[in-house]
Amino acid sequence: MKSYDGKDRESWKRTYREKRNALVAHLAKLPTDGVSRANARAVTLMRASLSDFPADGSTLSPTGKCGDSQNPGLAYDALRAALYSCFDELANNLQFEGGTVNRVSAFSLLEQIKEPQRRKKLFLAFNPLWEAINAKDQPDSPYRRMIRMTLPNNANNKSPITAAADSLGVQPADVETWLEQILDTWRQVSGDIPIEPWDYRYVAGETSRMVDQAIPRESLRTISQGYYHDLGADLNDLGVLYDLDPRLGKAPLAYTDLLRCGRMVKGAWRPAIARVSANYGRGGLSNLNELVHEEGHAVHFVAVRARPAFTYNDSLLFIEAFADVPSWSVYEPAWQQKYLGTSTSRSASLRNLYSGVMLDVAWALFEIRMLHRPAADPNAVWTEITSHYLHVVPHPEYSWWAVRVQLMDSPGYMVNYGLGAVITADIRQRIRQSLGPFETGEPRWYAWISEHLLRTGGELETAALLRQFLGRPVSPQALIDDMRRLAPSH
Repeated sequence: MKSYDGKDRESWKRTYREKRNALVAHLAKLPTDGVSRANARAVTLMRASLSDFPADGSTLSPTGKCGDSQNPGLAYDALRAALYSCFDELANNLQFEGGTVNRVSAFSLLEQIKEPQRRKKLFLAFNPLWEAINAKDQPDSPYRRMIRMTLPNNANNKSPITAAADSLGVQPADVETWLEQILDTWRQVSGDIPIEPWDYRYVAGETSRMVDQAIPRESLRTISQGYYHDLGADLNDLGVLYDLDPRLGKAPLAYTDLLRCGRMVKGAWRPAIARVSANYGRGGLSNLNELVHEEGHAVHFVAVRARPAFTYNDSLLFIEAFADVPSWSVYEPAWQQKYLGTSTSRSASLRNLYSGVMLDVAWALFEIRMLHRPAADPNAVWTEITSHYLHVVPHPEYSWWAVRVQLMDSPGYMVNYGLGAVITADIRQRIRQSLGPFETGEPRWYAWISEHLLRTGGELETAALLRQFLGRPVSPQALIDDMRRLAPSH
């Protein structure tokens, strides 16, 4: 966009700085007592969110240089920025068979390529990224320096692990226990055949291989928008905007944010405007799943009918988990048949879904263990988790854990994906109990979920909101029960 709402970028940056400076000044003057409970919560959320709105107005586009991460004297924030840039410079330019492929497309191709040796070559194409992040896994590698600095730099802020526990109304120690329980369930139901790491996605990717031809890149939005329309959420009517083409200098991860938050204007509600950003060089089920997830954020944010301070929930865990409530449906055979015209078996679809979820759970457990023991060898920690729970053949010589942007940009963030599966499964179960199946659409879905879960935004603490919605505390049981559908019958 050359301009938005009559202003170019420089004009908006000036407005941003002026508004932010005024907000900071006013927040500093607010009393800490003598205000209503709602106002006290609004102040708390606004102060906590200031870190998400930096003074310089920087965006998710990379600002550092990957090579700077090799400087042993680099400060924490500069080191994270440098490692983040590696995903633009290296992960979006993987060299494979005489061409270039980006990170997201490579994950999809690992599900498709039939020849094991070609899969291994593509897997090893990530090596420049791994070495930029973790060098040869020596104690002074960029990642190991960064993770040792993480806790001291978070000393005055709640850790992501503690924040996740608060979202669920449990103790921080329970988070690790739940992750281990989920992974152990997968270990039991997924079989016991050892899998090479370059084969992991292929073994689970039968569904993708069967249906990907029905999902060319140009159809991604059409398919996903058709599903949301059948859920009662017309994304065009909701004003959702898109930026889905790969390009140099763009944020190397998919995300959704607001161009404008919803608010009352002259006695009428002016709705939010959400924008989805991603890098899709090809179609396929995995990219479609990610797009439906990002659009899940969009319908969530637009559904909020609360004052601006409560636009976002106080829990990133909840925000990420809700976006998977619609996106998990793409792995249901009934969904595939309706929206793609072809489908695979329930067992193949479940394996495809949960193999990906388990990687997120494994990364979450990996980060918890690294934050508990920052001097630990990350390759050894990752190898222990993946070999025990995922049946992956040990390869501690490879830093193959280092393919998620969040590990560098926001250490501890992966818990919001890994543990978020618990909330996702619980919410999906509750919706089915109230409305029935929604895998092939349910026109009441959006209005009902907006009224019962989304419209209040961050007015309630997430643990209380979920307890109110579910009628009980959050539990991993719904997720574990669904995973057990994979267990072989005897």
